[in-house]
Amino acid sequence: MSGHSKWSSIKHKKGAADAKRGKLFSKLARAITVAARDGGGDPDGNPTLATAIQKARDASMPKDKIQKAIDTGTGAGGADGAAIERIVYEGYGPAGVAVLVEALTDNRNRASAEIRHAFSKHGGNLGEPGSVAWIFEKKGAVAVDAGRYGEDDLMPAIDAGAEDVREEGDQLRVICEPSDLTAVRQALEEAGVEIVSAGVATEPKSTVELRGHDAERLLRLLDTLDDQDDVDEVFANFDIPEDVLEKLAA
Repeated sequence: MSGHSKWSSIKHKKGAADAKRGKLFSKLARAITVAARDGGGDPDGNPTLATAIQKARDASMPKDKIQKAIDTGTGAGGADGAAIERIVYEGYGPAGVAVLVEALTDNRNRASAEIRHAFSKHGGNLGEPGSVAWIFEKKGAVAVDAGRYGEDDLMPAIDAGAEDVREEGDQLRVICEPSDLTAVRQALEEAGVEIVSAGVATEPKSTVELRGHDAERLLRLLDTLDDQDDVDEVFANFDIPEDVLEKLAA
């Protein structure tokens, strides 16, 4: 399990993800708009849109706001989502941890300035395009409730092409190639396994273990980036022991 996944899970349990619901809904709507604009408004044929909608539902975003974001992306009713662009920033955090930032913004200059400031303020620095992207890879990921299911229940996913099953807090996460995601999800659903979430995720190929001051500084950097209006997703290849994460999150 990647450190960033564990950190996000712990923050979500503590309710931190809902502390600024208005800002959260704005980010979720932007992600839905861009996904619908780039891949169409039908989530059955657009895995990126399906993932964005699921995230919005998990955050209790109202259905009408979700539909409005889809309409903006597809241009329905005269709405226009063309002004929003997706930009990927690459950089390094404390102890050389690789950080990948995906931004959705209508103001490239503002986003670049704020993200650059966040890195420099918390002991990191922005890198050139391609400097850390090679450390990450796109994978299909299907999450189920670890309290209800065990690894034996997920065997149909292996037969459908899944590569690995990882325990991540209170969830089991089935990992596969993005092209196998639909088949893996369908195999689990046909076996009666209830899906918590499914989509394409960015996974680190290797991780850097952190403790102490470096761990604190990196988590402050990630929190600052997450808090930026233009930032959609942040990925980092760190690993911090769960007991240390819990202590830092307290």
